[in-house]
Amino acid sequence: MRETVRIELLPLGKALEVGRGAPLQDLLFAHGVEFPCGGRGRCKGCKIKVLSGSLPISDEEKVRLSAAELAEGWRLACRGSAETDLRIDLAQWEATILTDDTVFAFTPQDGLGIAIDLGTTTIVAQLLDLRTGRVLAVRTALNRQAQHGADIMSRVEYAVASHGQAQLERLIRAQIGELVQELLDVSAAQELKHVVLVGNTVMHHLFCGLSVEPLSHYPFEPEHDGLCAFTADQLGWSLAPAASVRFLPCLGGFVGSDILAGILATNLDQSEELAALVDLGTNGEIVVGNRERLLCASTAAGPAFEGARIWMGMRAATGAISEVRMENGGVRCHVLGNGPARGICGSGLVDAVAAALELGWVKPNGRLANGSDFNLAGPVKLSQTDIRELQLAKGAIAAGLEVLLKQWGATKADLSRVYLAGAFGNYINHTSARRIGLLDFSPEKVQPAGNTALLGAKLALFNSQADDAQYRELRRKTRHVSLHEDPEFQQTYVEQMAFPAT
Repeated sequence: MRETVRIELLPLGKALEVGRGAPLQDLLFAHGVEFPCGGRGRCKGCKIKVLSGSLPISDEEKVRLSAAELAEGWRLACRGSAETDLRIDLAQWEATILTDDTVFAFTPQDGLGIAIDLGTTTIVAQLLDLRTGRVLAVRTALNRQAQHGADIMSRVEYAVASHGQAQLERLIRAQIGELVQELLDVSAAQELKHVVLVGNTVMHHLFCGLSVEPLSHYPFEPEHDGLCAFTADQLGWSLAPAASVRFLPCLGGFVGSDILAGILATNLDQSEELAALVDLGTNGEIVVGNRERLLCASTAAGPAFEGARIWMGMRAATGAISEVRMENGGVRCHVLGNGPARGICGSGLVDAVAAALELGWVKPNGRLANGSDFNLAGPVKLSQTDIRELQLAKGAIAAGLEVLLKQWGATKADLSRVYLAGAFGNYINHTSARRIGLLDFSPEKVQPAGNTALLGAKLALFNSQADDAQYRELRRKTRHVSLHEDPEFQQTYVEQMAFPAT
């Protein structure tokens, strides 16, 4: 018997020669397959289709997949291993990761700088010429830690309950070190001076070697969330000895340095008028304020907006329904890649429910009008559970924003502008978001802001003050609000889960 087997991945056109018995989870993550529950067999986010070869059915698959799906060859990648040659059809691949090309003011410096947005799901890094501010190269990747859970609490659970913190730390430091080296390989003419990283509090801790245990239980406050500085040697990177590596400080709780960077990118802390920043990623963060003071909070909203916990949900990748509009008493769907529909991403989910409300398929209380799933395109449909997941997500964001405004002493009418950050905020249809009650603002107030975390990290490359006084001042006038401690949040949350009648 051969010691290796051949795994063919379609439609990627790639073939892997691997050791017999190798776990598919280890092999397929790099090719776009997601493991939302960390490979524990609790969901069906890593669903793949076996076209040829043998992949036995596990007990978890009998629970998560229907008899028809199993008969068609669908399996959970996290439950299988490569015991025979396999031809596999992957349901998700070629993810688009939001970068940044914003022109900004800066003071020229010598050398190169690298800005990194370390997301729970994705990583994007840009190499800049500090004399011109020009982006010389870009690298993006899926966060390798996502093999152990798609959302931050799954990652925390793996770190604490499974004693995996050291492994997660090694994974992310090694991966970012590789990205940094790839960037430097394209421009060897100048010396690297600075590397700036931003990310949520969990990513901050897992990169910096800080225990995430305090984030696993009430009151969910980190023991240390300040700026962390490293030398290349400390991280095991081969960089110029003088290069500084800084992970910017967090703002409190689960509101990380990616939001601090977002404040810098939007100049929210310099604004005369009251404004808000809403970042809808794997988690949902909100900031309300102006130059006088800032209030920030985090909500557990992101998974549904990124397709997780949705029965046929997926990232915004080839095969995902990304847009839905009403047409002739029904719906018309746009599928990324213009091929057959395989699932639905966050922007498509919001559009679909907005259209369903207008068509009377979904009631304002979230109940399906005829009690059964409704079809969108091909095999993709939405269930009652999917509608509930969206209600939970949009209710958390809407309630969080309302509570922050109330604590500020303001109303939605007082906001001059609402900045939407992150990939989801960049692609969402604002009319649909307003129809479901997620962002109840007139269109002229809502401004897509792109990847504000990456832009803020680039701005920080030109602010290499030893004492980081700017960040201390910004943190001083920012107050973190623990929504679960607000006496009115739960009631507001319940109220905001309903959809507007019109």
